Amino acid sequence: MALYAIGDIHGCIGTLDALLTRLDLTPEDHVVFVGDYIDRGPDSYAVVNRMIEMRDAAASGEGPQCTFLRGNHDQMLLDWADARPGAYDLWSANGGLETLTSYPDTRIPPEHFAFYRSTVLAHEAEGFAFVHAGFLPGESIEEQLEEPDPDVVLWTRKHLNADLSAWDIPVVCGHTPVPEPLAEEMLIAIDTGAVYVHRAEFGWLTAVKLPEREFIRVPYQG
Repeated sequence: MALYAIGDIHGCIGTLDALLTRLDLTPEDHVVFVGDYIDRGPDSYAVVNRMIEMRDAAASGEGPQCTFLRGNHDQMLLDWADARPGAYDLWSANGGLETLTSYPDTRIPPEHFAFYRSTVLAHEAEGFAFVHAGFLPGESIEEQLEEPDPDVVLWTRKHLNADLSAWDIPVVCGHTPVPEPLAEEMLIAIDTGAVYVHRAEFGWLTAVKLPEREFIRVPYQG
């Protein structure tokens, strides 16, 4: 069994499929997606379809076990769906319009809303903690996993370049694009800006194999 985590996809279906081909996953494997399936990229609709296909394949025993974390972009969509004040303006300014236009007739089907709502805020497996954005640097990870704070796990960057001596297990996260995957003792960051193909330092989708900390990445392919 291999354990993988995959970074922020942001609607890049061609890039995601290329990475999945590289990984050559089996039903014995476990894949953790760190969230931000949507926004900014060319086909968020297709990405979520692929996630649902993988979820269903796992349920039937024909594909790898999958854990789907929630990202801040996925939360912005849900805030819009729940008609929270100002939610549409925030979401549309951060790639939401690209997501809506990727859907036939700009209508998000119930099964996609169900997928977004089924995503989890954090996960622990094989001695690693997985989260979209990060955790607070001054508190233990085990304590923060007990009741994850959405404002922290979806948005924080306080852990970057911080003293992480309070952390008791390594954390794998995305959210903040980095030119190269970050591999520190207590922090592994794998958002390598797949959707930012217009910037020379980004434009890669990255996975990490654990506990080996082996990085596998592919360049932007739509």
